[in-house]
Amino acid sequence: MIPSETSRLVAEGGLDFHTPSLADFFPDAILFAGTPFEFNRVQLIRLIVVVGCLAITYAIASRAKVVPGRIQSIFELFMGFIRDNAIEPVLGKAKGRRFAPMLYTLFFLILAMNLAGVTPGLNLAGTSVIGMPFLLAMWTFGTYVYCGMKQHGFLGYFKHETMPPGVPKPVYILLAPIEFLQLAVVRWFSLTVRLLANMVAGHMMLVVFISLTQAILFSGTWLIAATPFAGAFALGIFGFEIFVALLQAFIFTTLSAVYINMATSESH
Repeated sequence: MIPSETSRLVAEGGLDFHTPSLADFFPDAILFAGTPFEFNRVQLIRLIVVVGCLAITYAIASRAKVVPGRIQSIFELFMGFIRDNAIEPVLGKAKGRRFAPMLYTLFFLILAMNLAGVTPGLNLAGTSVIGMPFLLAMWTFGTYVYCGMKQHGFLGYFKHETMPPGVPKPVYILLAPIEFLQLAVVRWFSLTVRLLANMVAGHMMLVVFISLTQAILFSGTWLIAATPFAGAFALGIFGFEIFVALLQAFIFTTLSAVYINMATSESH
């Protein structure tokens, strides 16, 4: 919490402290203001991240060696971790190979978008505005619905998802609508909100502690002595946000694999 003296100075304007708000996630337009094609800082960050991911992936793939270099080794380490902990344990080897390109893409894209929030010069996660999490969730939703219908047929898929075997028939009256709601809404909605909420909260905490550290440092009062403590908190939040960026990319990828496996499995 902010000490009482700091609170008083903030209230009186003695500290130049930026309080984060939702306005941070909706910056002014850079191009095409007021049109459906409005382009702002959030879209610019996403474009930079996508171009960066493509460039790095191409550079690594085009120079891949049997004995990998440092960058290739790091990339393969992440791929191995996702394969061994999120793909094959959930989908198995056969289905894992089938869906690996999609799941690898999801993980690295989400990770890069998340890390934009702690990247100097960008300072805002591409997943901290709902459009990107929603789009990625819809990709997962479309994939598991399509694959489920392809394997079980249109009606067979909905029966597979909403009417698990071994349940007394009268229970289906209550269970089937709940399962259908989970299939049609809850899964993609939870994927979207979980990723969005974590990135929004992370941005808020970073801005609070970094702004507070700067404000205390230039306050010109005895509070300057607290700068190392505020800075340590800011660095701690910075490191924690990197961890959350990794964790949320992993969770999103794992849940996508789980949903795909549920849709394509022979039993519910």
